[in-house]
Order: sequence, then C-alpha cells, then structure tokens
Amino acid sequence: MRSAQEVENKIGELLDDFYRRRIEKIKKLKLKDTLKRKNPYLFRAIGTQKASEIVESLLTAYMSSSDEGIFGDAFFEPLAKYVSGGTVAPSEGVDIVMETKTTYTAIAVKSGPSVFNAQSKKRQEEDFRALGNRIRKLRKQFDPIVGYCYGKKRQKKETAQFRELAGQAFWEELTGDPDFYLKIIQLMKNKPQEHSVEFKKAWDAAINRFTREFVETFCDENGNIDWESLVKFNSGKD
Repeated sequence: MRSAQEVENKIGELLDDFYRRRIEKIKKLKLKDTLKRKNPYLFRAIGTQKASEIVESLLTAYMSSSDEGIFGDAFFEPLAKYVSGGTVAPSEGVDIVMETKTTYTAIAVKSGPSVFNAQSKKRQEEDFRALGNRIRKLRKQFDPIVGYCYGKKRQKKETAQFRELAGQAFWEELTGDPDFYLKIIQLMKNKPQEHSVEFKKAWDAAINRFTREFVETFCDENGNIDWESLVKFNSGKD
C-alpha cells in the first residue's frame, strides 16, 4: 500500500504532465482544423456576429473534448497502475494485471462509464476472452474488470462477460480504501492553481491567434462575417 505522501507526489507528477500536454496541444492547434468539426449553420442561426465569440466557442469545445482524453492517458491510467501495485498487462485491451497464486485479475482502465458502443464493447469482450483462454491453462481463476475512474455504473449481471466498476467501487478494488476516490481530489492540493497562469497565457494567445486568422479569412472588409465563405470552407466540395 502506497503512503499518502507517495500518492501525493505521484498525483503532482501526473498533473504536471497533464498540463504540459494540454498546453502543448493548444499551442499547436490550428483554426481550420477546429472549424471543420463545427456547425457553421448553428452559429448563424443563434445570431453570432463576433469572430471572437466563434473562436472562443471553438476552443472551449475542442479543449473540453481533448482534455478528457489527455486526462485519461496522463493522469487516470498511470495513477491506477501506480496505486494498484499491479504490473503492466502483456495483452491487447488490458492495462493492469494483478496476480496471486490462485487468481489473475485483468483490468482495462477507462476514464468514464460512457466509453463503449456495441462494437467497442464486443472488442473488449474478445480481448478478455483471448487472455482468459491463456490464463486458464495456468489453472488460475480469471477475473476480467473494466474500471471507470469516475461516475457510476449499474451492471446487468446476467449478460456480463466482465465486471464493471466505476468511481468509488473501482478505486476501492485497486487500493482496498473506500475513501481513495475522495483522496485523489484532496491530494491534488494547489497543483491546478500553480499551472493556471501558464495555461491562461497559452489560452489567451490562442484566442488572439485564431481571431486574427478568422477575421483575415472569413470576414469582409467591414469586419462582418462572410457566412457563405465560412460554409464553403466547412461544407463545400473539395
């Protein structure tokens, strides 16, 4: 079992990496890449007139989606591996292995409980099944788990091919501590505030950079948005 100080230090390291990645992402982001993913008709329909409003909406939506993926990779997954005491899995679709003389627990770590569609769930079941077939030759009980680092999950046990644990239940499974899911928040301490100045600087620079490019590309000489030009870029034939 890791000490509180060890976990706090690890959480600090992971938050450093999370912020490094998100700042790097926003610095490299291109306006036209984000415009291709958004609905220009909606901006027009809700009466948007300012380039800066479109730009801020684009950045907010993009970073919200991007942050979820970055946080899973940079924070949740490595933290789960660290506190579990397990090893990195040697198999596709599995992140952590915890093994005893009689059991083999294979865990796929996911950020939240809404990650699966029918196809991805089937693929997860196949990954577990392939690993389970190998493990049973060792005459060990195979326990496949999908762990969601936040949220709640109610499992249909009669059709389950693997256990699903979310939020408190998942972190308790890894650590044996029913309060560990709360300690993650507590042990972040002041790290987010320490990084906020640097991120705000990168964010403001991106807003300014995007706004200048948007005005130059999609506004007329009077500063009005050229909606036809914007729609042609977004939806016209290549």
